[in-house]
Amino acid sequence: QVQLVESGGGSVRAGGSLTLSCATSGRYFYDYCMAWFRQGPGKEREGVAGIDNDGKIVYADFVKGRFTISQDNIKNILYLQMSNLEPEDSGMYYCAADLTPTRTPSWESGMLSEPDFGYWGRGTQVTVSP
Repeated sequence: QVQLVESGGGSVRAGGSLTLSCATSGRYFYDYCMAWFRQGPGKEREGVAGIDNDGKIVYADFVKGRFTISQDNIKNILYLQMSNLEPEDSGMYYCAADLTPTRTPSWESGMLSEPDFGYWGRGTQVTVSP
């Protein structure tokens, strides 16, 4: 049974930094796409960043070079380093996995599409104060 467990959320002031982690377990991730999504108060969930087993990386436009997604394939951990945080970055951050053998058209076109991901963590809260 695949499990994704996020950690690293917290409260910071604008301009601060946080690093989120997503520990994965349950099966070997061979062909995959891993991603971070977020959902702010009163907003729909949106894609933040993703990475696949070929090393392709996709970022949402609003990241603007402030976030970095990476992975430790030995420890099976996905990271999201966030810097220069803004109050608009506040929300619940979710780790997600697409473990199908081929990538979706959305991913191939550089988009993070929620329906593509079949496995989700419970989220970690990020709060950025002015």
